[in-house]
Amino acid sequence: MPDPAAIAPLVIREAQAGDAEGLWRVLEPVVRDGATYPVEPDTDRGAIFAYWFAPDKTVFVAERAGEIVGTYYLKPNSTGPGAHVVNAGYMVRPDSRGTGIGKAMTSDSFERARRLDFHAMQFNLVVATNEAAIHLYRGLGMSEVGRLPQAFRHKDLGLVDAIVMYRLL
Repeated sequence: MPDPAAIAPLVIREAQAGDAEGLWRVLEPVVRDGATYPVEPDTDRGAIFAYWFAPDKTVFVAERAGEIVGTYYLKPNSTGPGAHVVNAGYMVRPDSRGTGIGKAMTSDSFERARRLDFHAMQFNLVVATNEAAIHLYRGLGMSEVGRLPQAFRHKDLGLVDAIVMYRLL
């Protein structure tokens, strides 16, 4: 019989003050892994939360069966005449990967961004070794518009390329 939590509906909502522990179970392993986010793997909890909840970001959580299994943020990618382009970042709890949460959050972010009158989505630093994310983003209509040679210092692989991806909304 399937695990009831695995078939429970996914609810995506704006993060709330009481979400800190659930969010930490998502944020900490992703940052500590040192493979996908421009945050030093040994960064302390307070600094990780300060990064994720920076004043220009709106943070969302994905819940299944009352547990936070993913999170993402939306923020303007630039200011002034470039403020119509949105940026986002996504994290899925390691034990929940491969279950459609990343796709659901990315699709949700596109829809929320459209409702907020953003014209396009831009990802500035998709680590080239993050094949699952690249495959997902391409499948949802993102295009590679640039490659930044050796722009990311991967914890295990050293300097690797990063990809800039873009999509009109």
